[in-house]
Amino acid sequence: MLYFFLLTLDIVVKLTCPIAFRYTTKPLLILALLLFYFQEREFQSKKDQLWVFLALGTFLIGDFLIISHINPIFLWASLVAFTLGKIFFSIKFMHKEDFNVLRLIPFSIMLFTYIFLLVGTVYDGLGSFFTGAIISFFFTLVVFQFAFLRKSVFSLKSYYFVFIGVLLYLISESIMAIKTFKQDLPFQEFFIMLTYGSALYFIVMGIVFEKEGVEVRAD
Repeated sequence: MLYFFLLTLDIVVKLTCPIAFRYTTKPLLILALLLFYFQEREFQSKKDQLWVFLALGTFLIGDFLIISHINPIFLWASLVAFTLGKIFFSIKFMHKEDFNVLRLIPFSIMLFTYIFLLVGTVYDGLGSFFTGAIISFFFTLVVFQFAFLRKSVFSLKSYYFVFIGVLLYLISESIMAIKTFKQDLPFQEFFIMLTYGSALYFIVMGIVFEKEGVEVRAD
């Protein structure tokens, strides 16, 4: 598949080439997803299309900025861009269907606990980025909750693809946060990009699979 060829190419460039080359290879991932979604967008409303394009667009901007994350200004700007992207995805995943609040509570507690532990791990290194990081992590929690609440509203295929994508994004964001604000981890560069690139693929494919309708209704 073309997308995973581009992802492999970007990982190889990230591990072996000067940083300047990544300004060419990394944006290709989201550009490929944008092109794919553009071709498959007709089944969705204009508003849904707008939120997806805005989300991917701000992630594309964030991708450019995060390449030079050692620069505090670029790091701040990328944090803003990725946060906006998560907000746009959250709006896309919102729906008006009834949902089981009791089912959401334990999931939200687990998510909050994880985010709390992650912030505690990197707290000493956050410095002036503390507020921005908290806001960004908060919207990670929000998009995760909305992804969780899609079950029984869309097909199981769509639900699991989006949910896996958001989970992979959380893993990528966690490794990146620890690397940036705490300490280096084994194979961090490889795993950050593998999980991030795979996350966006699964999220977009899950959105496209919404057109298949609901296969199973469940509480």
